[in-house]
Amino acid sequence: TLREQLMAAKLLGIVEVKPKSGIRKKSFDISSILKNSLTYAIGANSCSFHLFSDLRKHLEGAYFLEAVQLLTGEDLDELSTLVAEGKAKINSYPGQNPVAEHRKFHLLIYKRLNNEYLNGILESYWEFYRLAGFEISPDHTYIDRIWQYHAAILENLRSKKFNEALVLLKEHMELINQREKVIPRLSFE
Repeated sequence: TLREQLMAAKLLGIVEVKPKSGIRKKSFDISSILKNSLTYAIGANSCSFHLFSDLRKHLEGAYFLEAVQLLTGEDLDELSTLVAEGKAKINSYPGQNPVAEHRKFHLLIYKRLNNEYLNGILESYWEFYRLAGFEISPDHTYIDRIWQYHAAILENLRSKKFNEALVLLKEHMELINQREKVIPRLSFE
């Protein structure tokens, strides 16, 4: 019974077990709990990604205006660097999908809120995005449109046109609905 409880606590990210150093309580991290649940969800229900994506879209939209007002000049410079790196990858030969830059771009916007629940949910979204196969891009035009939005969002942030940037963010997040639907995975039970 104790072994089973310890395994459950380990899966929930509550403790870490290391040989020779023992069992240690970890600080709370909602993303570790969500990642385990989302890994199961992706195998069990092909609709779950779109539901979680909708939650993420609403969370980012709700916190956007508050978050962008906290961004520093260094944060904006880092967003500029990410946009430049993303565009460079897209335009390289052969073209690459700037997945890491996409993830960092979105997470950086909300970093200054210091909301561990929001950040944990958003980080979990990007892990779920990967697990659902959305890192594999359908075409070059789609990726290019994403980064056109990122550049326009950044331009509006630099000009302190936060409401315009929010409109662009919401349009940008609707692009995922234009992608072809994922073929449901077979479930062997």
